[in-house]
Order: sequence, then structure tokens, then C-alpha cells
Amino acid sequence: MHRRGLRLEWFTVGWNAVEGVVAVGAGLLSGSVSLVAFGADSAIEVISAVALLWRLRRAGPDASAEERGAAEKRALYFVAATFFLLAAYIVFESVSALVAREGPENSTVGLVLAVVSLLIMPALAYGKQRTGREMGSEALKADAVETWVCLYLSLALLVGVGLYAAVGWWWADAAGVLAMLPVILWQGLETLEDAREEGE
Repeated sequence: MHRRGLRLEWFTVGWNAVEGVVAVGAGLLSGSVSLVAFGADSAIEVISAVALLWRLRRAGPDASAEERGAAEKRALYFVAATFFLLAAYIVFESVSALVAREGPENSTVGLVLAVVSLLIMPALAYGKQRTGREMGSEALKADAVETWVCLYLSLALLVGVGLYAAVGWWWADAAGVLAMLPVILWQGLETLEDAREEGE
């Protein structure tokens, strides 16, 4: 289970690094807020995965319960911080775009990236969730939820960019990103609460 957890997190780092570079590049070229936000989320997912890699290496299968608990608590706080960081970025970028009435240009790359992500993320999230449950790791389960959020972001990206391409709704891009906000904030608060309980 420990080795499986490491493999899942290394895959998360690799995939999200590529996804982030492509999304930010395509977003800057097309002026798409949701694509840039999607790329920023990929970067935050990398940070979260690195925190989990640290947790899995710091407290391996032979670690004591005390060592596992301390590593778990730190990783949970780190993952919670990434949720709030993503929420702040989304608010800034989306509100700025709506106030300026900025719409994106059509982005075929963005649409393809969203579809590919929709295919990959469910399997990755499920693998993390299952492994976290079997290991008894709340941090790994929280990271799985962040991957589910990435799936939600992919869907919002597909809808936002797709609506703009189909019917020219300039606001759909930014509105689609803002629709992600409640889920992201809720999960950040849940993860923070898990971190506090871990310390009790």
C-alpha cells in the first residue's frame, strides 16, 4: 500500500506538471481565465502531491504511530493551505475578468486538455482514495479529494470554454471558474478540521 501511494503521488506530480504548463500556456495565448486557473490548480496539485510524498517518505510502513501521526498532521495542514491558495487565485482572476468583461478566444488545446483530464482524474482520485482508506491516511484521502476537485475543474473548464466556442458567452469562462469556489472552500475547511483532529 505504501509503494502504491508513492507511485500514485509521483504520477500526480508528473501529470500535473505537464498539464499545468500546457494549460497556462494555452490560457495566456487565448486569454482564458479558466484555463489559467486550471493550470494554477495543476501547480497546486503538484505542491499537494509533494507534501504527500514527504509524508509517505517521512513515515514509511515501519514508522511508529507517533511518527505517522506527526507527518499526517503536517501534510493535512499543507493540503488545506493549497485549497485556500487556489480559492484566492480563482476569486482574483475571475472577478477581474468579469469586471473588465474579458472573454477568451477559442482554445482547441483547452478543450482537448479538459477531455483528457476527465478521462485520467477519476482513476487517479479513486486510487488515492482507496489507498488512503486502506492505509488509514487522512492526508492521502484529502489529496484524493483535491484530485476529485481537479476533475470538477476539468468539467467547468470544458463547459466554460465550450459555451464560449459554441454560443459566444464571454462571461461563461469566468463564471465557470467561480462555480468551483464553494467546493474548493468547503474541502479546504474539511481538511483543516481533519488536521486539527489529528493533533488531538
